[in-house]
Amino acid sequence: MSEKFQIGSLVWAKMKGFSPWPGLVSKPKEWVKKPAKKTDFQCIYFFGTKNYAWIEESNIMPYLEFKHKLINSCKSVSFKEAVNEIEDFLQRVQSDPNFNVEQFDVEKEQDTTFDRIKEDVKPPSAKKKKESTGANKRASTNTPGTAKSAKKRKTSTAEENGSISPVVSNHGTKNYEELLNRPLVDRAKSPSLDIHNISDNFRSKKIEASSKTFGFIGLGIMGSGIVKNLIISGHKVNLWNRTARKAEVVKEQADLTSPGQVKTWSAPCDVVYNSDIIFSCVSDTRAAKNIVFTNCGVLYQQDGYSLEGKGYVELTSIDTETSKDINNVITSKGGRYLEAQLQGSKHEADNGSLIVLGAGDKTLFDDCQTCFQAMGKTAFYLGDVGYATKMNLILQVMRGISLAGLTEGFVLADRSGLSLKDVLEIFSITSMSSPALVEKANIIINQDFRNPRMPLQHMQKDLKLALELSDSLQQPLLLAATANEVFKHARRLGYDKHDSAAVYMRARH
Repeated sequence: MSEKFQIGSLVWAKMKGFSPWPGLVSKPKEWVKKPAKKTDFQCIYFFGTKNYAWIEESNIMPYLEFKHKLINSCKSVSFKEAVNEIEDFLQRVQSDPNFNVEQFDVEKEQDTTFDRIKEDVKPPSAKKKKESTGANKRASTNTPGTAKSAKKRKTSTAEENGSISPVVSNHGTKNYEELLNRPLVDRAKSPSLDIHNISDNFRSKKIEASSKTFGFIGLGIMGSGIVKNLIISGHKVNLWNRTARKAEVVKEQADLTSPGQVKTWSAPCDVVYNSDIIFSCVSDTRAAKNIVFTNCGVLYQQDGYSLEGKGYVELTSIDTETSKDINNVITSKGGRYLEAQLQGSKHEADNGSLIVLGAGDKTLFDDCQTCFQAMGKTAFYLGDVGYATKMNLILQVMRGISLAGLTEGFVLADRSGLSLKDVLEIFSITSMSSPALVEKANIIINQDFRNPRMPLQHMQKDLKLALELSDSLQQPLLLAATANEVFKHARRLGYDKHDSAAVYMRARH
């Protein structure tokens, strides 16, 4: 054991492709696979993500010594949460030297569960406590650990129906700050998967499945529908999902008709090892990088094992630079890389009518043709790595701006006393109509935000990535920037995992 870093030391640990992250030197875990090089590595527990990984000592720094230099090195919400957690942990250790990270994780989970229970059992007639205002209120919301203990406002009958009235203060003025901070909606539904539910569109396809074995990482809103269609079309599939039970359910359903066609694995590296071509379809850029770079990820090397002859296809909506970084490491290990960006929503993923935008290794694009036939109605090859991600973000800018315009039009109609159904009926026969906007209009009318086709947080993430691309090119995107602010505001109101049409609620209230 190194004399520089003892077990229990608080540190900053840097993993390739990521900023330095708050962590703790931990006892080696049996389930965390060790690197081939035995010396000069430490097993690190990462706060916030609660992951473990082996990190070279040259990439580890004492936490307190470098705190002021690194505490603002990353602006992401997950990084700030990790910093809050290590500070909480530091305070607990100072008061109780025997306190450990396992106890810390248990307490955090209990706190979260207890808060959910309190909200579930809270009687409708319960009186809200007075909230502090001004500087005291702002200070309390910035203090680590206070978010979970903050009292939530009472939801009125009008709120439950999607109609919110402004809160009136003691002085008779409208207190919009309280209105904007209140939770408005229940949690979004978690999608279930029935691989035997085949759409009419997919039944009409004639697909001769490839003899290759395909790995698939991620069974989210888009991934679930894609995997279902790969299985139905006869492809052999290896699965990994962060929630292992979801992958097991898919395997159990597949085994009823085709035993052995689907296999599940305990880590992404196992999927890579046992597959010819691997698809990754996860939530965002950070998740895509985690799948590749972290311990037990795609790049995990086992006794000289390489990616020679294997293909890696990134379906996740990411930025150009991240895609190029993943391409560089995959090809450096002998593998082939393809970015295959998807245009469409959950509905298109379910019935196999997505549009696939490919860029990268052309031979890999050709090898994936039977899979692309199962996923979508057409696939475009756009050239070198980066062009597909750019095309996807450009289309998402158009989609986001159009949706923001639709919702503001509906809000104006509602305030004017017009029937939204009448507005939709007339809109649908104009030249402005499109299937995507009509779908969102129906979601708004039916208030069906809890059944997401495209989660609001994913739409806002793509707008943000598009704006970052525009910054690098010094190209102003005034409408996209405004739409991004509108979506950010809707996320603040609690609609992250709801359908992107929930931006209507932000415009209305």
